[in-house]
Amino acid sequence: MVERIVTIRNRAGMHARPAALLVKTASGFSSQIYIEKDSERVNGKSIMGVITLGATYNTPLKIIADGPDEAQAVDAIERLFANRFEEE
Repeated sequence: MVERIVTIRNRAGMHARPAALLVKTASGFSSQIYIEKDSERVNGKSIMGVITLGATYNTPLKIIADGPDEAQAVDAIERLFANRFEEE
């Protein structure tokens, strides 16, 4: 299992477009992927789950991946956050 803390840096937060990009990226891996905000954990491959987190600018989130390609999955998702979901 690999866990990493990321912070939302795009001003609009986790709205539909970045959520869709996150889910698309996560779905490309066979590992189970979860996103945590505070004590709420959602499936990283579920757009509704990701959006319902209500994550806004500067919100820290924990990425959790468990499976054969867990390290690659977390790295790919972390890059989305680092690149501000290509919005800015």
